Amino acid sequence: MHKAGLLGHCARARKSVRMASSGMTRRDPLTNKVALVTASTDGIGFAVAQRLAQDGAHVVVSSRKQQNVDQAVATLQGEGLSMTGTVCHVGKVKDWERLVATAMKLHGVIDILSLSITNSKRGLFWFTLLQTVEEAWDRTLDINGKAPALMIKAVVPEMEKRGGGSVGFLASVAAFRPLPGFSPYNVSKTALLGLNKTLAIELAPRNIRVNCLAPGLIKTSFSRMLWMDKEKEESMKETLRIRRLGEPEDSVGILSFLCSEDASYITGETVVVGGGTPSRL
Repeated sequence: MHKAGLLGHCARARKSVRMASSGMTRRDPLTNKVALVTASTDGIGFAVAQRLAQDGAHVVVSSRKQQNVDQAVATLQGEGLSMTGTVCHVGKVKDWERLVATAMKLHGVIDILSLSITNSKRGLFWFTLLQTVEEAWDRTLDINGKAPALMIKAVVPEMEKRGGGSVGFLASVAAFRPLPGFSPYNVSKTALLGLNKTLAIELAPRNIRVNCLAPGLIKTSFSRMLWMDKEKEESMKETLRIRRLGEPEDSVGILSFLCSEDASYITGETVVVGGGTPSRL
């Protein structure tokens, strides 16, 4: 079983035991909502898709590679979750259109868009601002900045038909506390904070809320270079108030909440889930 799947299964089991023992009836906050989640076959994106489905949503996962989509869908369907998927490269307009069309064909509506964006060419990150080459700027800002804005533009008409919706950005604590050697990435994630604020204003009259999650150091394959050996991991822990690195499941409950009716009076906000990163306290 996928590691995230095992952790999610255990969390649901513990919750079910607690609720049964207390006589409570589970209320799924996203029941019958339809959610699109990009970059959702690994890491935080996978955990987001899993949590939204656990909270009652019908989820359409997406990734650049069909085999990754198939594996994620099989894992999550194996947990009894409502899950489908399609290939989607967020930098390609036809892929956005296919993702939206898939959701509409299967479910007829779109309520939630969760934008988890990962630039896969990590070698482009390792520059100071003065060393950054044009290719790094173009690729990183296209994928982490322009693509989310244009994808939201494609989804908004379908949300309006539903009477509203919710958008959740996945930024990074790097937007507040830049990571050395990740200059284009830091800037692109900071741009998402501005996009979040701007869209929250523009989409409020359409009853579409827009909020942002900014995770700290989460143990994923993408961040592995920062914690790949014990010495590095211990060094990173020393920078946090909570002396451990985060797991993908640590942040996704907040995003599910922000996409739910429990957060119906919240828009334009960014929540940092960073283990007590000093610059945010």
